[in-house]
Amino acid sequence: MNSVRLMTWNIHGAFGRNPRFDLDRVIALVQSHAPDIVALQEIDSRRVREARAGNPFDVLQAALGSHGIGAKTVVTADGEYGQALISRWPLENTQIHDLSYPEREPRRAICTDVATPSGPLRVIATHLGLTLRERRSQAIALLRMLGRLDRPTVALGDFNDWLWAGSVRRSLGRALPGFSRHRTFPARLPLFELDRIYLFPASALIGSCTDHRARELSDHLPVIADIVV
Repeated sequence: MNSVRLMTWNIHGAFGRNPRFDLDRVIALVQSHAPDIVALQEIDSRRVREARAGNPFDVLQAALGSHGIGAKTVVTADGEYGQALISRWPLENTQIHDLSYPEREPRRAICTDVATPSGPLRVIATHLGLTLRERRSQAIALLRMLGRLDRPTVALGDFNDWLWAGSVRRSLGRALPGFSRHRTFPARLPLFELDRIYLFPASALIGSCTDHRARELSDHLPVIADIVV
């Protein structure tokens, strides 16, 4: 069976439950699951400690995969903030889409084809907004991005989606009917399934899990899934 391991995690700037910069422990936890493809949100280089440790976008890329792309939603003189998609295999036809909603925090989606040994896997990595109205707009944009589902397709990230009415889960789940179901936020006592992995076809999902060790490092738990390509 040709399986691929996916992982998504909002690392909360890698500052965990105290102000000590802990990117090394974030890297160690990700590496312990050996993902082939990992999406990370809330990567933040806008702090003095991070400047001394090196740009976390570069550090994470070097540690976790041979190929990757960063989507930076905030760029200032103090540093950068955003998300990244990192892969063991090459990325093809990569695009960064602007999902920003007026007067809200900028948001992006990374859309790419990962050249796995078993064939191309379309991957969309994102971090959606906090309000229902902006998430509805962003879900429509994600559905457009999917295009014709002529290959295995995955959407993963922090969807900030906790309501059923008008939810991303209901609209995106129609196109990508396989999905993880883990409570990931807040990490100490998870109540909401904010972080998810969606895929097409549904039968491609082998299994998924989370890792409660992450509660010492972020306010979100990661989601790890094995799929068949």
